Amino acid sequence: MEITPELNDRIQKLADKYHASGQELIAYLDGLLYAEYNTYWDYVHLDTLLSLQTPRTSIPDEEIFIMYHQITELYFKLTLHEMRQMAEMESVDLQTLKTKLGRMNRYFSALTHSFGVMEKGMDREQFLKFRMSLIPASGFQSAQYRMVEIGATDFINLVDKEVREGIRSDVHSIEEMYENIYWKKGATLEKTGEKTLTLKQFEKKYSEELIRMAYRFRNVNIWQLYTRLPAADQKDQELIDAYRALDLNVNVNWPLQHYRTSVVYLARRPNDIAATGGTNWQKYLPPRFQKRIFYPELWSDKEIEEWGKGWVKSVLEEVGPGK
Repeated sequence: MEITPELNDRIQKLADKYHASGQELIAYLDGLLYAEYNTYWDYVHLDTLLSLQTPRTSIPDEEIFIMYHQITELYFKLTLHEMRQMAEMESVDLQTLKTKLGRMNRYFSALTHSFGVMEKGMDREQFLKFRMSLIPASGFQSAQYRMVEIGATDFINLVDKEVREGIRSDVHSIEEMYENIYWKKGATLEKTGEKTLTLKQFEKKYSEELIRMAYRFRNVNIWQLYTRLPAADQKDQELIDAYRALDLNVNVNWPLQHYRTSVVYLARRPNDIAATGGTNWQKYLPPRFQKRIFYPELWSDKEIEEWGKGWVKSVLEEVGPGK
């Protein structure tokens, strides 16, 4: 083989690279010589991936239920991957923000569509049987979804809307705001106000990590990155549309699709079936009840007032129990 100037240049660069590690290039070349070829199944750990579905019952459709939730978590991880990259950049310009937001919106659009398939993806009677073996596990316990929320907006916007006006982010600590985080109401017993085991488990495992993330993203969440742009860039309509789309995707479209699926499998008028973790899914999932908005500055007063209305009504009219 001819040692061309280009090839010789590559060899020298490799030698410099590996010399910094205290080893000579020849040692690494020997390692490369003896290494096996890579394969697709090894690269993506396919055998491991396909072995991660471990149902707790012998009911066939439980495996479907597991896979759809695993798919969901992977989409959350993709979104967090983009957020963390931006948080670590020294500065984020207009085009970078639009590119990253475009990716996140596509992830959530695909996620919502994917979860929608599950509306007719399981046998309802099978679901109502195997779900009892899942107690107290619940999709409520998805920490990655909470992380997406923390990375997307100022932490004050995640405080329960009933107490939000009485809390000031420049006065109250992250810990104080966390005690009033909106999602806790979704896993407390309405009659007594007692936390469900689902919430207790979640807080024990993730509260410290979520609080640390809230501090880390306090100045580098997606909204803060927007406020650092030049005034002219903040008026870019394509960027504004991307922010509004993310707000809807995370806070309306995804919860609504989850709600819609819950209606199919859990609604049994006049009394609805409780979720496995004891969460009040009828009030926790519909966007109009939480009125959680990442970017209120980008919405009109009327749009905020009507947040989530109509979506839930249309779903209840379109989807009946058992359909």
